[in-house]
Amino acid sequence: MAASAGAPAPAEGSEEALASALADVPELARLLETDPYLKPYAPDFQRRYKRFNQTLTNFGENEGGIDKFSRGYESFGIHRCADGGLYCKEWAPGAEGVFLTGDFNDWNPFSYPYKKLDFGKWELYIPPKQNRSVLVPHGSKLKIVIRSKSGEILYRISPWAKYVTREGDNVNYDWTHWDPEHPYKFKHSKPKKPKGPRIYESHVGISSYEGKIASYKHFTCNVLPRIKDLGYNCIQLMAIMEHAYYASFGYQITSFFAASSRYGTPEELKELVDTAHSMGITVLLDLVHSHASKNSEDGLNMFDGTESCYFHYGPRGNHNLWDSRLFDYSSWEVLRFLLSNIRWWLEEYGFDGFRFDGVTSMLYYHHGIGQSFSGDYHEYFGLHVDEEALTYLMLANHLIHTLYPDSITIAEDVSGMPTLCSPISQGGSGFDYRLAMAIPDKWIQLLKEFKDEDWNMGNIVYTLTNRRHLEKSIAYAESHDQALVGDKTLAFWLMDAEMYTNMSVLTPFTPVIDRGIQLHKMIRLITHTLGGEGYLNFMGNEFGHPEWLDFPRKGNDESYHYARRQFHLTDDDLLRYKFLNNFDRDMNKLEERCGWLSAPQAHVSEKHETNKVIAFERAGLLFVFNFHPSKSYTDYRVGTTLPGNVQFLITS
Repeated sequence: MAASAGAPAPAEGSEEALASALADVPELARLLETDPYLKPYAPDFQRRYKRFNQTLTNFGENEGGIDKFSRGYESFGIHRCADGGLYCKEWAPGAEGVFLTGDFNDWNPFSYPYKKLDFGKWELYIPPKQNRSVLVPHGSKLKIVIRSKSGEILYRISPWAKYVTREGDNVNYDWTHWDPEHPYKFKHSKPKKPKGPRIYESHVGISSYEGKIASYKHFTCNVLPRIKDLGYNCIQLMAIMEHAYYASFGYQITSFFAASSRYGTPEELKELVDTAHSMGITVLLDLVHSHASKNSEDGLNMFDGTESCYFHYGPRGNHNLWDSRLFDYSSWEVLRFLLSNIRWWLEEYGFDGFRFDGVTSMLYYHHGIGQSFSGDYHEYFGLHVDEEALTYLMLANHLIHTLYPDSITIAEDVSGMPTLCSPISQGGSGFDYRLAMAIPDKWIQLLKEFKDEDWNMGNIVYTLTNRRHLEKSIAYAESHDQALVGDKTLAFWLMDAEMYTNMSVLTPFTPVIDRGIQLHKMIRLITHTLGGEGYLNFMGNEFGHPEWLDFPRKGNDESYHYARRQFHLTDDDLLRYKFLNNFDRDMNKLEERCGWLSAPQAHVSEKHETNKVIAFERAGLLFVFNFHPSKSYTDYRVGTTLPGNVQFLITS
């Protein structure tokens, strides 16, 4: 029997509330069966799912569905029409007037006014020339001119700009109209979704051993073959969405629809993705929808002369730690912009999914600042959770997996939010994987604070296996975070200055180098095999890159010396870096053959603190690690369920 309109809502935690939630969330019962401790929070899942479902319904009633809604890039910005004319459209709700100017009209700011539409939208049609050619040719420089309500005249780049460039010593980027006569045509189909992703985290700009910004072409010709040879089936491209400040590592986005011009053209990025696909490699984009640069002349900030166009008004719209702006995920047009941005990278460039940056910041009003998450479920539910942002993440995952079921989404969340990687139908957020961020922190802590003879085997195993049942994790020993200046890579922690003096095969092994190389291999292998359902490595770390990563900035006299990867070191047969590189290849090739990443979680049979031995089984393989600094063992007995004789497949 339906409740009357005026009936009170069921009390949170009551049987009635649970029944109501189970009725509204299609597969919530399956989630609660997996984790009964989530039952008190059933109303939270109900509220989140209903908000998500209502937004989808609103898209259907007002925009023809999320499919049409997420095609904003087809009308917003500037588009060539069949008759040779141009259709231009912008959203600037705070503007009194909008105009287009550029090379095509000798930078007259007011000769091409937009017509005001409902809901803060503006449009302009520019007819073709008499010979039916476009008035604004490919490569033209353009600006949007905004007349604010205070009468101020502002020059802006369209939020939908497809290409922005910076000339010479100019501080700001210019909007360059991108409409080539012969756009790149993809030749290869997308690869199937890997059962166990082995991810090579990559930055195009630092991919050369030379002290310069490398290009898409360089990465395609020189780095992709290395990635394929090493056995990685997935690459994660960082710093692709345009960012004015190179040293931000791509995390202060200024133009969300523009592929960074510092590495080359959009067509060259498409060739990179297509070439990776020809090798069977899945390509993920590092997606930054958690915040945006505060730049206004070449960014989204103050686009229409108001601070609340794309972002929250007042303090809620600023991230104090990152000095950046925060999106208003409740805004209809912001949702259109962000969801269309996702679709743009999938369809225009052929990306196969995303690593969502800064998810913790999105999930909570406190943005995770000053928080130490203990794992208590109260930390993940309640008024401190930003359910507008959470709804956006659910919509994003729904869109991605509806468009391309083989796509991969990865959440960078340090908080451990439960159900982040559970299906939306269960009340979860719909991510495929989360980054196992505690694992690299554990390795760094051990190397910083303990001698290796004092390592606790049980603590290592706990960190590597402590993940939510049925929620997949990407394990990694180190990523770009650990390579940045101010920190040190695992190889540097292990071998430090001796990497510069004792890595030649012509000199005897020193204890530091011998032990360092062995531990480098063991840390990566146990992380790979025990830590998750996917594995990630930052470019160069596979061979123990000897130096940290630092981008050119005032503090280092704008030097590119550390903004590079010295791949030539692993190609030198006289250096020991090749041994680490070869081990990394063997490790990935063995996983490809045996599939432990897609197998159920390992059964750990031994964590011996005195012997410093860890033993476990996964995917029909027996792994035995001896972390003892001085003892080796013969005829060491470990329990196993595997019948028959043991064949050695990989040793360090």
